[in-house]
Parts: sequence; C-alpha cells; structure tokens
Amino acid sequence: MNEKNFKRCVYVVLFILVIIFFTKDFNLFSDFYKNIQIVKNPDKLDVLVNKNYQLPKDYMPKDLEKVDISYAFEDKHLRKPAKEAFEKLAMDAKKEGYQIVLVSDYRSYHYQQDLYDDYVKTSGKNYADRCSARPGHSEHQTGLALDVMGSNGDYNLFRDTKEFEWMQKHAHEYGFILRYPEDGYDITGFKYEPWHYRYVGIDLANQLHQENMTLDEYYFKKYGK
Repeated sequence: MNEKNFKRCVYVVLFILVIIFFTKDFNLFSDFYKNIQIVKNPDKLDVLVNKNYQLPKDYMPKDLEKVDISYAFEDKHLRKPAKEAFEKLAMDAKKEGYQIVLVSDYRSYHYQQDLYDDYVKTSGKNYADRCSARPGHSEHQTGLALDVMGSNGDYNLFRDTKEFEWMQKHAHEYGFILRYPEDGYDITGFKYEPWHYRYVGIDLANQLHQENMTLDEYYFKKYGK
C-alpha cells in the first residue's frame, strides 16, 4: 500500500469513528425514558437525575432544612449544603440591589407524581414530558434543585429580570448551575428553564461554567454513560 492510499484509509477510519461517537452520543441523550437506571448514590452532591436516571421511590434527603423566610416564598426546604449556599447567594445579591426569591424546593416522589399527572390531564403526555419530570426523575426530589423568581414576582418571566443577569454571572460562584439551558433539550430532555438551578458544589459548578457544559454532558464525559 502506497503512502497516498494509506492516508486515505486512515481518514476513512477516523471518519467512521467520529460518526460512531456522535451517533452514540445522540442516542444517549435522546432515548429518554427507555433505558432507565436507578440512582445508586442519591446523596451525592453531583448526583445525576434525568430522564434516564431515576431516584428510588422512597428516597428523601435526611438533611433537609428550612430556608430563611427572608429569601423564600413561604416555607421552603433544601438540603443543608444547598440551603446554606442559596442563603449566602440571596444575601449577597440583596446587598447589590437584587431580589432573588426561592419559589420551589424539595418535592417528594408522590408530590411529583400528582404534578406530572395534572400536566398529562390538562395538556397531554407529550407536553407533560417536555415541561415536567415523571416521578423519580425530578431533581427537586434530591433537595438540591430550586426554582427562583426576581423582582418582577413571576418565575416564568425570570429571564427578563436583572436578577437573571446577575445569576448568569455569579450563580456558579456559590455552587449552582443553570440546569436546563437554552437549546439544550436534546441533551437534558427538558425545555429551557431560566428559573431552575441546581446545587453541585463550587468546584464542579465552576468547571461546568467554564466549559459551558451541562451536568448530563459532564457525566457522559467522565463515565461514558
């Protein structure tokens, strides 16, 4: 085999490998609710919960604590690390003239079941699967996820607030990531939710922010699954 043909063969092999890799990647993120695995370590701060990884039905964090009412709408509870980080975030934001309020916190498996069923009844299963997690697949059950609103008092319009801009710049400094980014549906399985943040710890949050990576992509890169 001459050098020209050898190089051509190398290029063909490389092209095939690239196609295989991206096909595998696409199938991994798009084949939602079909290859479900039960989460083995639900207490880990970087636990992955999505449409392929499900929390045990009876899982409830043991370190849930009430969030300071100054930064929450009514009684809200998060796991201790997330609660302390959020209170510091909200306090620091307030000092700079921003109002960030927690509106959705820990949810039990059964609460999520009722919520999902309501979406199905009112809007159909396809819509429900885009806008709500099935029971066991909601990050809120971890006690590490939260929804927030800004000074306009409507979490659905959080993207239009100055508080959203502040969170974009600073959330990772407190250990939080924007869990469902814009144009991320094929990866996360959920539509854009500018109000939904997830606590993963400062080190990992900084890494994901710097690499512009979702938690799902991080797991695929680290574990290949």
